[in-house]
Amino acid sequence: MTIQERVENVVHPILEQEGLELVDVEFTKEGKHWFLRVFIDSPTGVDLDDCTKVSEQLSEKLDAEDPVEQAYYLEVSSPGAERPLKKQKDVENAVGRHVYVSTYAPIDGMKVFEGVLEAFDHDILFIKVNMKGRFKTFEVPYQQVAKARLAVAF
Repeated sequence: MTIQERVENVVHPILEQEGLELVDVEFTKEGKHWFLRVFIDSPTGVDLDDCTKVSEQLSEKLDAEDPVEQAYYLEVSSPGAERPLKKQKDVENAVGRHVYVSTYAPIDGMKVFEGVLEAFDHDILFIKVNMKGRFKTFEVPYQQVAKARLAVAF
């Protein structure tokens, strides 16, 4: 089990109790320091109080269960405006919103699609992209998605 999976198991009961959802867990080294980042959200968004509550409870549980061997800094925050779409549920909730999707292999000669997610049927993302003033809807197989996130439209 990875560190991220162990942390997910620890944080889920806390988030359920607070009415929040887990977006992502990252464990990364930056310079000489390790960072454990936990991104949380809710349908109405999260604020500093939510992050503080979760951070305090999670810190206590992580100290007790000790799933991470090395020293690290714990950060609990909102995923921000460009929230990653990690699960199918995240993609479903993003229908009608502006998204950025990259694929493992080219589809119609492209590997990056930025536009409005018109629909998602669990197998295909239908993304309407502005191609120099003309709109084209691309069908992107979910299995080909390397990375997906919400995007801020200009």
